Amino acid sequence: MKPSALEPSSGNLSRRSFNRAAVSSALLGSLGCPSVRLLSGQVVETKGIEILLPRNRVPLSFIIDDSTCLVNMGYFCTPQFATAWPDRAEYQKPWQRWPREIPDSFVREFGEWCGLNGVRGKYSIVPNPACVGWLDRELPGWSRQQLQASLGLVRELMLPNWDIHPEMITHTRVIDLKTGRPMEAIDAGTMENSYPQEKKSVDELASYLAYALRILKQCDLPCEGVTTPGGFGNQVKAELPLAVDQAVRDVFQVDLPHYFKYVHSGDESTEPIIENVRGEGTAEVKMTVNVPAGTGDWFGGWQGDALSEPDRYATDDASSGRMVELIQRRQPAVMLCHWPGIYSNGSKEGFKSFQRIVQSLDRRFGDETLWMKVSEIGRYWAAKFACSIVAKEEKITIDSPVQSPAFTLRANKFRGPVRYRSFAKNGKVDEQVLREVRQMPQLDSGCWMQDGEDILVCVDLDSPKSELRFGSA
Repeated sequence: MKPSALEPSSGNLSRRSFNRAAVSSALLGSLGCPSVRLLSGQVVETKGIEILLPRNRVPLSFIIDDSTCLVNMGYFCTPQFATAWPDRAEYQKPWQRWPREIPDSFVREFGEWCGLNGVRGKYSIVPNPACVGWLDRELPGWSRQQLQASLGLVRELMLPNWDIHPEMITHTRVIDLKTGRPMEAIDAGTMENSYPQEKKSVDELASYLAYALRILKQCDLPCEGVTTPGGFGNQVKAELPLAVDQAVRDVFQVDLPHYFKYVHSGDESTEPIIENVRGEGTAEVKMTVNVPAGTGDWFGGWQGDALSEPDRYATDDASSGRMVELIQRRQPAVMLCHWPGIYSNGSKEGFKSFQRIVQSLDRRFGDETLWMKVSEIGRYWAAKFACSIVAKEEKITIDSPVQSPAFTLRANKFRGPVRYRSFAKNGKVDEQVLREVRQMPQLDSGCWMQDGEDILVCVDLDSPKSELRFGSA
């Protein structure tokens, strides 16, 4: 397992799950209450209004850790971890036999296949991978032309369908921000996977995150969030979402920062957690979204030398597996891997297993699921959390400081046709006549369908105030 959170009681390193109740997004009832107010995190019942999943489908996503340009993190990280933790057998493996590079030809093969099959998710770019070199400057062992071509491939191929995250600065050694060099000592306290060992202020953490983000900004790679390497931030969990918010907003002027740190297992909810909410009751409400993964890494591991266990995600007929379980629970099904385990030291065994999983899920659940970026999942849950919905006569008004595509409602006893009006801050009104569809798989943004006494509506929630008008209203 990938080295991550330092567990003082056992000495084991693992990405820890986070036992915290997610902000509820439970279905809304129909007891005649005139409005929904979700900003406080409390679900209030309303007049037959229910906020559904996007397009009434279960979100799928794929989180890729330990990816970067060219550098095989398994090869370069292992000897550095062995220095910090010399007694751990995991770091005594024959890393010298592994390839030092994960080539761009594999990135292209992977990215193109995912593009053809609609897969979306998060792809880390470690800014100074294992201290090999700075992606915005030089990467020793590769020419500047090779580095620029690799960055260009990420911008061209990955950016459309994947969030880009820094996985802190090096993923190995902690960088002294004053000098730009690794800390002199090499031990658990100076490795990012278990940093910091003591309390740090929000500003100190934010400075470290911002340092990583600025490098990717220099590489023309926009970021809406960050990924923590292993146990980074375990001692400062309360400060971390504040620091993420501060750093991402400062460097990229993002309206809704998010981060990936936690893996939720068993019966834990995999819904995003809304944190650091401020400005409640105003149009300028701000928050940070914690988006967990729902699986472990059962591919080739962080070193790329293990065999995958694809059936743990989904069997060939998609009758069982963790992803199947989450889909059937109708909770976000977010798969986790480490990039070296997908490349599998050149055999691509992890990639082949991943392809089989995607195809199995599509055959059984293709009409019930929707691949989304991590940021898109976070944004949808933030919109559900922050919106206010009022149903009156033949009109539903939606006030939301967070905009989100494919916002989907079920409304009882309303009838089509349906018009969607959005009100821009400058006073401009945009009206759209929504298209009627007859079957659930056809439901998409800009559509509505009648379902017995209910009507389902899917729109791009693109302004702070909007309304749905039904029938001839």
